[in-house]
Amino acid sequence: MDEALDDEKRYYSIGEVAAMFDANTSLIRFWEKEFDILKPKKNKKGNRLFTPKDVQNLKLIHHLVKERGFTLKGAKSKLKENREDTARIAEVVDKLKMIKQALGEIRKDIGEE
Repeated sequence: MDEALDDEKRYYSIGEVAAMFDANTSLIRFWEKEFDILKPKKNKKGNRLFTPKDVQNLKLIHHLVKERGFTLKGAKSKLKENREDTARIAEVVDKLKMIKQALGEIRKDIGEE
């Protein structure tokens, strides 16, 4: 997930959330059913509206399931037993990815000169 959350935005549509994680909306709906920490609001039409907190929780789920290879059961267990450590680890991984990308760009710039 490369997109930063908009500080001004209070709700994100399921399409916006799916795009953040390069996933299908069906996967986001599935995770919503599987993980009780996801509680998007629904408008009168029934459209899901995800808060920034929901997006952060999805980020943790994505990190565990897609990046670290946890099963759904394992991810649920990990989030229940030690959510704070999992959040810190996911944050560190994101920062390392940004550093890697920046270093790659620097390397490319040096090679072009």
